[in-house]
Amino acid sequence: MPMFVDTSPPGQCIFCRLVANEIPSAKVFEDELTVAFMDIGQVTPGHVLVATRRHAATLLDTTPEEAAAVMQTAHRVARAVQAAFQPPGLTLLQANGALGGQTVAHFHLHVVPRHEGDGIALTWPRQEPPSAVLASHAERLRAAL
Repeated sequence: MPMFVDTSPPGQCIFCRLVANEIPSAKVFEDELTVAFMDIGQVTPGHVLVATRRHAATLLDTTPEEAAAVMQTAHRVARAVQAAFQPPGLTLLQANGALGGQTVAHFHLHVVPRHEGDGIALTWPRQEPPSAVLASHAERLRAAL
């Protein structure tokens, strides 16, 4: 089955429409900068999305205040998920761009309760470059900061 990808223009994406109350949603929490709502594609019971109110396609399009607010709301929602669903684990996932796995071009973070045998697999090919390579990468990042 093909994965849904929302490529609507800014302000018309499904999350912008949800924020504007143009489409129904099961909202969990909202404040000045964020909105949290149940993912219609529930991976596990209690799967919540936390998004910016303002349209920002990716993390790089958010302000530092918006990015911090999304994490603060995710923290609050994660505590609620733990209290309400008591999962033995919890995954926070945030993807940017199609190659990063993002399917809706509006910055959001998934709060996913985890259970044994839930079918979710988060794996990647682990590499262990030599320390000189890691030091070189770190230097490039320090220079970019």
